[in-house]
Amino acid sequence: MSTFTTCQTPLAPDRPAPASPHTLSYSLTLPGEAYGAAVARSAVAAALHAHHLDPLAQAAAQVTGELVAAAWRVAPGEDHYLSVRYRDASLRLIVYDAHAVHTQPRLAGLCEARRRATLRLLGAVVRECGGDWGFGPSREPGGGTRTWASLPHTGAAAFGAAA
Repeated sequence: MSTFTTCQTPLAPDRPAPASPHTLSYSLTLPGEAYGAAVARSAVAAALHAHHLDPLAQAAAQVTGELVAAAWRVAPGEDHYLSVRYRDASLRLIVYDAHAVHTQPRLAGLCEARRRATLRLLGAVVRECGGDWGFGPSREPGGGTRTWASLPHTGAAAFGAAA
């Protein structure tokens, strides 16, 4: 006679673990509409608050809004994907848009210049926070472009305190 066991689902703890900065990890699909930036800013602010990272909210809201608005400008009407993570004392924001990288070098250069100009304010905020940002081809199956910004905790908190 063989023993038959079932896969047991672990019981939920009586008290869930409180949210901490190190568990901040969210993803959100946004419509490719002008209001998407406001929705993204609100979602990021709520996530930061839930994870006790309120001092980063001002810099994060500015950067999030710029990332999503830039995605809307280059791929209006297409969904955008926002990823928010906190790792190694840095907040990392990534937006994926559907605008494919051009294969023709001249068009690619013009498009890159346009995207950089669109992200000028983002670049200034990220520099002020001591972070880094960039964009390039998405490695996602649908293609498109991945634009990201990394905000070190100390710099982003100082940005919020200075304003």
